[in-house]
Amino acid sequence: MAGISTHVLDLASGRPIAGMQIDLFDLGTSPPTLLNSTRSNADGRTDAPMLPPPQARAGEFELRFQVGAHFKAASAFADVIPVRFSVADPKQHYHVPLLCSPWCFSTYRGS
Repeated sequence: MAGISTHVLDLASGRPIAGMQIDLFDLGTSPPTLLNSTRSNADGRTDAPMLPPPQARAGEFELRFQVGAHFKAASAFADVIPVRFSVADPKQHYHVPLLCSPWCFSTYRGS
């Protein structure tokens, strides 16, 4: 399966984050083009791929996770977490999860 998908997990609670705003941008345009904007579901995933297989293509992309609205703490480290990545082979699936807490975040290329 090709395309781009994501999910978001709260490292402090060990639970998925529901209702987080997630945006996908194409960085190959100036200014970057918003390709998709959605919210995570109860499982911390999006109901549909951020970029569905028929639209898959090589290029530079950025997922923006609106973590500030979720954590709502004055001591929270980040408001928006941008994750920039490259799609080299549009025939492959790119799963880009975010693991976060009010004070840290991490990502990786999942399966």
